[in-house]
Amino acid sequence: MPSHSRPVFLNLLQIRLPVAGIMSIAHRAAGVLLFMAIPFLVALMSAALSGQDGFLRVQEQLGQPLVKVMLFLLLWALGHHFFAGIRYLLIDVHVGVQAPWFRQTAWAVLLVSPVAALLLLWGLS
Repeated sequence: MPSHSRPVFLNLLQIRLPVAGIMSIAHRAAGVLLFMAIPFLVALMSAALSGQDGFLRVQEQLGQPLVKVMLFLLLWALGHHFFAGIRYLLIDVHVGVQAPWFRQTAWAVLLVSPVAALLLLWGLS
């Protein structure tokens, strides 16, 4: 096999993925983020349930800007994983597999997830 049939230099920054590929990578990243956040969330819940002082401490921590950014990322990950999971379930039963639908549902997941996270964060404030 000639050597010119395989790429010699593969620049990952020049590869243009379709929107469904970007959504798929984001789905995996959201799953990893949710998994890695479990110890943080368990510690937060444990502190909040330890008593009135712990609850007030957690409530104060949740008001800090950096924690709000982390909370937004977790809510985005949860929303994205949820909506993308529904999309994949529909694809498994052959709904939305046709050409315009798989792009539209991928865009919908990418757009609805951060909006849902902002609404949830606003509702928690």
